[in-house]
Parts: sequence; structure tokens; C-alpha cells
Amino acid sequence: MVSRRQLLATAATGTAVAVTAWATGRERDKFESSAGDGLRPIADETTGAELLRLPEGFRYRSYSWSLDPTDDGHVVSGLHDGMGAFPRADGRTVSLVRNHEITVAPLLAPSPAYDPKCGGGTTNLEFDLVTGEWRSCKVSLAGTYRNCAGGPTAWGSWLTCEETLIDASTGPVERTHGWVFEVPVHGVADAKPLVGLGRFQHEAAVTDPSTGIVYLTEDEGRSGLYRFVPGDPRGGAASLRAPGQLQMLAVDGDHRRQAATGDAVPVGWVDIDDPETAEGKSVFDQGHARGGMTFKRLEGCWLDEGRLYFVATTGGAADMGQVWELNIADDRLTLLYESPGRDVLDQPDNLISLPGHGLLICEDGAAPNRMKLLTEAGDIVPFAENAIMLDGLKKFRGDYRRGEWAGVCRSGDWLFANIQVPGITFAITGPWDSLTA
Repeated sequence: MVSRRQLLATAATGTAVAVTAWATGRERDKFESSAGDGLRPIADETTGAELLRLPEGFRYRSYSWSLDPTDDGHVVSGLHDGMGAFPRADGRTVSLVRNHEITVAPLLAPSPAYDPKCGGGTTNLEFDLVTGEWRSCKVSLAGTYRNCAGGPTAWGSWLTCEETLIDASTGPVERTHGWVFEVPVHGVADAKPLVGLGRFQHEAAVTDPSTGIVYLTEDEGRSGLYRFVPGDPRGGAASLRAPGQLQMLAVDGDHRRQAATGDAVPVGWVDIDDPETAEGKSVFDQGHARGGMTFKRLEGCWLDEGRLYFVATTGGAADMGQVWELNIADDRLTLLYESPGRDVLDQPDNLISLPGHGLLICEDGAAPNRMKLLTEAGDIVPFAENAIMLDGLKKFRGDYRRGEWAGVCRSGDWLFANIQVPGITFAITGPWDSLTA
């Protein structure tokens, strides 16, 4: 468990555009890894290639690369992004739901599809925690647009979020986008948007198990933190389709608070009257007009024992990112950490808590991208580095070290994460207690 006090001490489907690398030849020299960071090259147990740098004693298995076949007769699309892990009752199997941040492209599968013009959606994976073997990959939602992040619900499903405001008047699509969809862990989704959760450039989502309230982030230069308060007291999936209230976090009289690390300030919530933006006024503008607080690109969020952790990817004086904490019991907001520069923490994105260790944060910055641990002592420690340089493996060639980390989640002794380009999912395990030794 992470406490505030402790912390303060273009790719597309295989049927469309081929995945490309960013750098070749001499350009690779400026992406070289840092010496003395405690990481070393580790061979993938699936392909034998050294794709990642990890601490001593850690190992991993890659799976479901872009263009690989799925187990239901389709092809794995690219741009692997947000992902959630759901352990099954047998105690050894974990199911994962994975986003694909694709825009206009062929459908992942003909059904269940929301918009036939869009190539985004989700795939569901299965992994054996005992043998360390991947089992299957199947499409669970198709026809959505730019499925970036999302989050698990309290009842064991996945909320996949569209990061867009496109519609038929602004792009080559047939339906309105910018929604959240619910995806079951087993089977397929109904492809019906949860319109009460608002139409905006969604990023991540998380559900409070004690109240059913859904917290949502927005990935814009000027963005807000939102929550959907369900009107249905029974909770569960039905509560997301029943009437409720979308709200935006606000600090009284302060649209863009210049916070100091460690300061805790009281906050409130202002109502969004038109979450579907039917009148053409953005959700952000509605909240801002009532005093809603402005952040710079809110992306990942995670809930741990009543505390919501979320990141402003380009927040702070250096524009390299901030990590925030909201105590949802007493509505107090604290700036936990602000990056002093790219060499320390480079534009944080998805994150999760590692009980007893801190917050594990995905970078989305310059190459090589890493996952880093914000320890309970307030230090930043490298955990994993994208070292992907390919020469024909899986038909990919080039330097992919700029590919961002995404979709980090955990079950048992295994950590799961994606590299967005060329599109790979990893299962990682090792001596977790050694991370902050």
C-alpha cells in the first residue's frame, strides 16, 4: 500500500499500414542507455531476442505482437496501449483486456463493432501464472477510435476510453466518438457507449469499489479531472447506464493552481450539465466556467486504498510531468512529485501502485523509454527499459526504443505491460522485494 506520507518522505493493423521504426544507423547513438542504472539486457524467453533491460534476476515472455494471428481467426492490430489484469477463480489464470489506439482502419473483427470505419478496440488475453505461459488472444470490441487507456471496474470488467472528439462532420467516420465502453473479461462487449461518463478526449478511468464512482482523466493541453457519480445505489454495470452526474474537480477560485510539492489543498466538484456535449460546448469548458481546475495532459490514474494517484504528463516547471494524489475520503489534493528534468522522469503516463515499494510509472518521452519506480522514500528508480532493435524478427526492422510503455498492470508475481510500437505485450517477473533494497 502506498501512503502520501511515505511518498513525500503511426502504427495500425496488419491489413492497413505497416509499423515503422524511428531511427536507424548513426541516429541510434543518441538513444544509448545510461550506464550504472542497475539494468542489464535480458533475453526474451519467447523469441530469444534481448528486447528489454531489467534488474538482475528478472525475466519476461513476449506475446501477441502486432500482425500475429489471434485465436479467433483475426490478426493482432498495432498500437497496444492501456490494459487491465483480472485474476480468475482458479487461482492460476489471469485474464487481461488490452486497448488498441488505432483510428481509421479496417475493423479488428466484424463483430461486436461500433463504427465500421474505425480500427480501434480491445483484445482479451489469458496467461497462466503458475507455468508462466500465454494461453490465448481474442478480439472483444471493434469499431472504436483511438482506444488509449481505461481502467478496471469494481465488478471485474474493463472500461476502454476513446481519446478523441471526432464525428462524421470532422472526419471519415460514421458515428460520434469520444466515449467510454465497458468490456467483459470473458466474451465480447455490446459496443454501446456509456454516454453518462461524458464525451471528451478520455485517457484513463478507475472505479471506487466503496461508492461505484468512476474517476476519469482527460488528455488535453488544458485538461480536467472528472468523476461520474452514479444515481443507482446498487452499483455494478447497470449503474453506469442509469442516470448520474458527471463532475469536474475544482479548487475554489483557482483555475490553475501553482502547487508546491507536499502541499495538501481542499477541493470540490462542479457539475457538468451536458456530458454528451449535445449543445456543442466541451465538457472542459463547462467545468472550467464553474471553477474547474486546469492540468496539463492528465493521463494515467490508479486507486489504492482510498487514494487516487494520477499524472499530468507535461505538468510542472520543466514540462516533464507531475504525480498527484487525491484523498477521496476528505477531498484533499496533494502534489506528490514533480520531475525536475527529462533525465529523471520523462513524461509519465500509465501507472500502478506496487504495495510496499511505491508507484510504478510508464514513460512516454524520448528514447529509450522506461518504466520507473517512484519509491515510498520519494526517489526515482529505473525498473525496465525498452531496448527493442529488430533486424527481421517478426518481419520488423529498425530501432523501436522510442516506443512508449503502456498498460502496466499486475497479478500475483507477474507484471504485464505493453510497448506501443511495434506492438508487443510482456509478462515480467522477478525478485520484487529487491527493487528498493
